[in-house]
Amino acid sequence: MGLQGPEFYDDNAVFNTYQMQRKNRRDSPNDALEKPIFDELTGNLADLRILDLGCGNAKYGLEALQQGCRTYSGIEGSRNMFGLAEQTLAGSAGQVVQATIEGWDYPKQQFDLVTARLSLHYVADIGTLFTNVFNALADAGRFIFSVEHPVITSSDSAWRTGGPRQHWIVDDYFTTGARVTTWMGGEVIKYHRTVEDYFIGLQKAGFTVTSLRESRPQREHFHEQANYERRVRIPLMLFFSATRSSTLSLAAA
Repeated sequence: MGLQGPEFYDDNAVFNTYQMQRKNRRDSPNDALEKPIFDELTGNLADLRILDLGCGNAKYGLEALQQGCRTYSGIEGSRNMFGLAEQTLAGSAGQVVQATIEGWDYPKQQFDLVTARLSLHYVADIGTLFTNVFNALADAGRFIFSVEHPVITSSDSAWRTGGPRQHWIVDDYFTTGARVTTWMGGEVIKYHRTVEDYFIGLQKAGFTVTSLRESRPQREHFHEQANYERRVRIPLMLFFSATRSSTLSLAAA
């Protein structure tokens, strides 16, 4: 049986593998695929009040503070990751809270931007989370997140090769729910949803979806041609940008 997201990263063997990969892996999907698109979607961070769900090591928070955001608050459920985040933000105005994304007490209309980078596929009840985020945003606030692409989460545990992945199986796509997958030497539970599930979930919470993106690779972000060619074959990540419509706009409609 797999571990939930925070407990998975609190497994010391998994955490050590994570740190080794972060230091030594060239052309990592996070750097080569996720970061360029996420930065494009978020744009200028100056003077924004930012909430970062599943902030990990809070590197994004430090970058946001360096770009002039007004406040940065990270939420992190893993004890190990929380420790890294505190180290990253030491001496800055940023703060991090050790709490799960599902269990944190969301304040009302306190943030201009809520982000979640590759963390929401660990959350079982996405509908409640979307409502919590909507309520935490100020009028015209934005919610921008990335998740593992549903073509990956649909049957991620169906492959094991011992080397770089070369083949992908898409199966049981419309059978949503928990999936147990082996990753970084441990077993973790991720929650599979369709693209439609994410889109409709955002709409039901009251959001206006403003952008949907996939992790289409750009050659300039890769050191090695072979890695680029492998990443062109299938989307690893899915991105949404959504806005809480302002009260004035709704009243005028």
